Amino acid sequence: MVKKDKNGSFSGSGDKGMGCCKVESLISVDERGQMVLPKEIRDKAKIRAGDKLAVISWEKDGKVCCISLIKAEDFAEMVKSLLGPIMKEIIAR
Repeated sequence: MVKKDKNGSFSGSGDKGMGCCKVESLISVDERGQMVLPKEIRDKAKIRAGDKLAVISWEKDGKVCCISLIKAEDFAEMVKSLLGPIMKEIIAR
């Protein structure tokens, strides 16, 4: 279900145990393809100068419909936790 909060942001969550996503702000991309993440978002996400971010895209019908940024260290941990058990099973064979 998607709800609009008192600040005008939209958020939704299909399950109480799941996180939710919301529109934090609208940003512009300049002619060089650069954009600025607002300070408030950088602070909440603990993104600091020099941090690496993984750019993740989802495609639908051959078009990119969603782009997400994930701290590279967090993304690496997600991949390890997902692939670790699979790799152990493959090696055990």
